[in-house]
Amino acid sequence: MGLGFVYWAFVGLAITLIGNVIYGLLPRKYSLLCGRLILQKAFQIFINYLKVTGLLVLDDQDLQQLKTMPGPLIIAPNHIALWDAVYIIARIPEVTCIMKGTILRNPFLGGGAKVAGYIPSDSSVQMLFAATHKLKKGAKLLLFPEGTRTRSDALWINPLQAGIGLMAKYSNAAIIPVYIRSNSRFLEKGRPLFLKPEFPLIISLKVGEPIKFQKMDDVHTFGKKLSDCYIKELSKPHPLRRATH
Repeated sequence: MGLGFVYWAFVGLAITLIGNVIYGLLPRKYSLLCGRLILQKAFQIFINYLKVTGLLVLDDQDLQQLKTMPGPLIIAPNHIALWDAVYIIARIPEVTCIMKGTILRNPFLGGGAKVAGYIPSDSSVQMLFAATHKLKKGAKLLLFPEGTRTRSDALWINPLQAGIGLMAKYSNAAIIPVYIRSNSRFLEKGRPLFLKPEFPLIISLKVGEPIKFQKMDDVHTFGKKLSDCYIKELSKPHPLRRATH
């Protein structure tokens, strides 16, 4: 795992340098394609390394159906760990990810995200405007509706942010819940990075049924309905069900 982090230190910085060159030289259409391809390949190499070394057992075949599902889509996973987006982008490189501006400005992570056209969430208004605009053009958007990683004291998920309901309302895009489960709380919010987990890490990603904003919904009731879907699924008996304190 230490070598995995070293990989990201070097590869992340290289992607930032290459990404800035691509962003400055190529037309936007082609720089987007290049940026997303570079990120996908870097993530795939990282995941394959973890698998080969026996550090990771990953069940992500269910994500394959999202590649052929037409947009607009809001792909909305629960957020258990820092690297959740890696698994999804490795499978679906054409997604536009909404992420914290601090990550976009990070020299090890930001260059690739910038050239891939990812949307910063620093300003809620600007983020909603940019995301809705892309969805109306048929984009596949990756958004973690909790807004941050699930807190260690949360039972199943954090309260969902209102932004996902507003996006669904104004774009008419279907929300596709993705349920992430793990045998570990490695890289969860508040957990020290140096705290060694038990290996292998076992992670499962399952795609839920599409959910659309209905005319009779308001943002609050829709958010409650969406939250209930996550709680109902994640609380089911499962070998990787989140352990409660």
